[in-house]
Amino acid sequence: MLRRSLRSLSHAIPKNAQQCAIMSLLARTGAVRTPLCRISSLRTSQRCFYSTPTTQRNTKKDKVRPHDGTTTDARIEDVDRVGSVCKGPDPQSRLRQTLLTRHTGRHDQFRRAVLARFGNVLSDFEKANFESIGLTHDELNRQANLFMNALDEAFILAEKNITRRDKNPLFYNLREAFVRRDAKGITTEVRYAFQSFMVRHRFSKALEENQKRLLNFRFPQEWFPATRELQRTVHVHVGPTNSGKTYNAIQALKKAKSGVYAGPLRLLAAEVYTRFTAEGIPCALITGEELKIPKHTDNYFTSSTVEMIPLNGRFDVAVIDEIQMLGDPDRGNGWTMAFLGVQAKEVHVCGEERAVGLVQALCASVGDKCVIHRYERLSPLETMKDSLENDFSKLQKGDAVVAFSRKELHALKKAIEEKTGRRCAIIYGSLPPEVRIQQAALFNDPDNDYDFVVASDAIGMGLNLEIRRVILDSTFKYDGSQERPLTFPEIKQIGGRAGRYRTASRPGEDAAESRPSSGYVTTMEKVDLKSVSKAFSRPVNDLETAYIAPPPGIVERFASYYPPTTPLSFILMRIKSAAALGPRYQLCITSELLEIADLVQHLNLSIYDRMTLGYMPVKLNAAESRDTVVALARVIAENSKGDLLDIPEIPLEYLDFKIEDVLGGKAAHNHLNKLEILHIALNQYIWLSYRYTGMFRDTDAALHVRSLVEEKLIQLLDRLDFTEQSFISSRQQRRGRAAAREAHLQILAGEEELDENGNRPEATPTESDASMEQLQVETVDSVSPETDPSQNHDERVGGGLREWATK
Repeated sequence: MLRRSLRSLSHAIPKNAQQCAIMSLLARTGAVRTPLCRISSLRTSQRCFYSTPTTQRNTKKDKVRPHDGTTTDARIEDVDRVGSVCKGPDPQSRLRQTLLTRHTGRHDQFRRAVLARFGNVLSDFEKANFESIGLTHDELNRQANLFMNALDEAFILAEKNITRRDKNPLFYNLREAFVRRDAKGITTEVRYAFQSFMVRHRFSKALEENQKRLLNFRFPQEWFPATRELQRTVHVHVGPTNSGKTYNAIQALKKAKSGVYAGPLRLLAAEVYTRFTAEGIPCALITGEELKIPKHTDNYFTSSTVEMIPLNGRFDVAVIDEIQMLGDPDRGNGWTMAFLGVQAKEVHVCGEERAVGLVQALCASVGDKCVIHRYERLSPLETMKDSLENDFSKLQKGDAVVAFSRKELHALKKAIEEKTGRRCAIIYGSLPPEVRIQQAALFNDPDNDYDFVVASDAIGMGLNLEIRRVILDSTFKYDGSQERPLTFPEIKQIGGRAGRYRTASRPGEDAAESRPSSGYVTTMEKVDLKSVSKAFSRPVNDLETAYIAPPPGIVERFASYYPPTTPLSFILMRIKSAAALGPRYQLCITSELLEIADLVQHLNLSIYDRMTLGYMPVKLNAAESRDTVVALARVIAENSKGDLLDIPEIPLEYLDFKIEDVLGGKAAHNHLNKLEILHIALNQYIWLSYRYTGMFRDTDAALHVRSLVEEKLIQLLDRLDFTEQSFISSRQQRRGRAAAREAHLQILAGEEELDENGNRPEATPTESDASMEQLQVETVDSVSPETDPSQNHDERVGGGLREWATK
């Protein structure tokens, strides 16, 4: 119905014929040797492969010791390995036989999960037409058996408590992949490791030297020659939350003739844009999904998200908010590029004290003058001794309850209003800007009955709310792959929003005239209060490195060393393993970038287009979302006109239902999931429409449909049924998952070896047991190698390891 009504507003444009074949595998004569495998049949992970050290075997059984020397090649001899039951030429038979046999080793469960997923990877190879490129079936089997020998040796060393990165890198990387990305991480890590193993002898030393020179990333400041011509003055505003640092930086921006503000969230960019516009200051708004340019003047300020800051224009003043984010593994590249590249005479950066040393070092590396401004809190802040104990009747006027998902926020809003009989505002990032402004105004107004607000952790980034007390619903959050505990800086930033001054946004009121009030921080459950107390009582480590990402131009040049059909994800991981970095930098290649690169690998896209798609906002948990990404990429590959109504993978039909017909329960949750999938698809279309304007032309229609989706989402969320017990049960389950992941991360962070009982020296038995329980729950499921390789292996329906082995 919706699609038909929208179609009447635009002309349908037929799609071009879909391309039928992938570019053939070509090798550059004299530059690249004939590949050992069909590289395009492989996928990768975000971890680089380090070879397992070769071993010398004594005459005594099971006595294995590593070489004294180190090696960067995986030169594993084709010899028998302890733990391999079958030594026959068929690796699939060997895998099945090994999986049917249980061992008593501490890592046996993890080993079996790794081998089962290697079976999936090997199945992908066998279904590829490898014989057409000169790789025989026998050679594939030989390479697979050699790789399994390397896996065997890695786990033999692990059973002897040799698990550090420098001594057992293959095991270390596999374990870290699981910790960071669950069972899915094992599959992608095994795939990348096997691919690296297959191509380990491809290049001559001369070509390897050329690649090293190309991947010299020690001085990323040289990527911005126009900026280096300027003598900049960098003002560093640091202090705790509610100290006025961002306020002072924006005041400096207002006094300039031209300038730009770059914030971490669309919420904050929109807030600055609204404030400037209300004061009669021409201002543009530039975010990934929104673009507003003043129509009657060419002289205006700009408010943007950090990733969208204009780097090719000159300004008098630039403000970069939350500068400590340059140390974030996922988004840090945006802050580093903004700081090194913005062309402004004065650069004001705002953030936490822990970023000062790093910012000073970066300024020294480019010759910028650095001025430090330190601030103290404008009001006292205390952590409470007691939690609310899940009792909403203990809420007080001016309280903000912080949760980390849209569903939780609406559930809390409904529960609070039912238990207290008073109104509760709600604020989170994906709400329409007008709704956010309205909800904030309702909460900030002391003369109405909106006594409470439920909000996402976006309030920690500086959203202007007059909060007396911050209450954390939990001290863990879902980070896109799994649950994790909040870091101490995150807790301090969120909790620090309590006791804020009244904002200067009210008519006739100035921030300097506002009176401070004490702020308080607590939690819903007592078990979380300990983490909050620790966060506010312990110092936070200074940032040591900033994150950077490889520029598309360098990626394209590096890719020329490989056949054209080589997956971009593999190219990126080779860059990550070979890049030379300065002491103040780390390479940032996100798992989303790699996953999207694999999704669109079969399409005829340039490296630039693939990299652009890799930074698109995504949520790939649902099959519909992956289909949408591929459909949008196909529009770019075919250079076709991607009208909104001509992309059936954008499920507009999900909007065709009446809220009145939804009574709650499972049906309401199903509709909610569908609306969220549609909302993400529309955001992706809008995001691409600002980058490929000639292809994705229905921006206005997409914005209109998105507003309809958001309206229905709010209505539907208000109809969901939640009980107090469901809150507690869900919180406990997520806390357990976060604790198990944290136990693994502590092992990885320290890189220490385990004791004779398989525990870290400082770990308790409970931590170790929780980690193993998580490992068993998340990694035992596997699949038959006969399953369709185009699907995500870790999301297929399948039994346990024994079921896989018997097929």
